Amino acid sequence: MGKRILIVMGIFASLLSVAVAIPGIATFYTNYVPSACYGNKSFGVMIAAANDSLWNNGAACGKVFQVTCKGPRNPVPHPCTGKTVTVKVVDHCPGCPSTLDLSKEAFTQIANPVAGIINIDYIQ
Repeated sequence: MGKRILIVMGIFASLLSVAVAIPGIATFYTNYVPSACYGNKSFGVMIAAANDSLWNNGAACGKVFQVTCKGPRNPVPHPCTGKTVTVKVVDHCPGCPSTLDLSKEAFTQIANPVAGIINIDYIQ
């Protein structure tokens, strides 16, 4: 009986740790330095800027997200590549219409950059 309870508790705990993807919008940008989080320090090209709500007065700095394209937001048909990209938040995008403003390199991993703006799911 004790082993069953332990197994059930283990299963329950693992279900609680499953990440749930959050829907959002992504765009891209091309000037990465300086950034709001790290000034003139470069963090490569798999980076992103957070919109005002995600930014949360700088609390988003350094957070890492997995981002997947889920579909178009404009007439560009089938922009998604089917891949997922991992990005680090290094900047703020005040007033952005998107949730995450990805580096062009990160955006290109998950979608055709001609689309310019896409629907995404993201997980921290």
